[in-house]
Amino acid sequence: MIYWDSDAYLAWLQAEQGKADLCAGTLKRADQGEVIIFTSALTIADVLWMRGAPAIPQEKAEIVRRFFRRSYFRVRNVTRSISEGAQDLVWNHGIKPKDAIHVAIALDVGVAFLETFDEQLLKNTGTIGNPPLCIRKPLPPAQKELFDH
Repeated sequence: MIYWDSDAYLAWLQAEQGKADLCAGTLKRADQGEVIIFTSALTIADVLWMRGAPAIPQEKAEIVRRFFRRSYFRVRNVTRSISEGAQDLVWNHGIKPKDAIHVAIALDVGVAFLETFDEQLLKNTGTIGNPPLCIRKPLPPAQKELFDH
C-alpha cells in the first residue's frame, strides 16, 4: 500500500518532465495488482490548481474524474480525527497543513510509503509514525533484465 499526495497526482496529470516517468512506475505496479494507492478526497480538488502550477482546464474534467476512479485508487475522507492528527503533525513536525492531512491519512491507513515530489515533505522520511513512514519520490518502472532478449 502506498499513499500519493497531490504533487504526485499533478505530476502525472500534467505530464511533468522528469516526474511523470517516475509516477508511471507506481501506476504500472498498481495496474498489475502489486500495489494499492491511497489518497485524500482533498486531492481530487487540490490537483486542479496547485500553487506554482498551471490549472487543469474544465475541458479535461472527465479525464481527471475517470483517472481517480481507477480500481487501484482508494480515496479517504478527511474526518475530524484525521484533522486533529494533522494538527499534531503541524505543531510537532512543522508540516504545512495540507501536507499534514496527507501524512495523517497515510498514517491512519497504515501505508509504508508516502510518495511525493514535495522537497519539504521528503525531509520528514523516517521521522513520523511507528513504524516510521517512508516519504519518497515515486519509483521508476522496473528495468528489464540485463540479458532479456
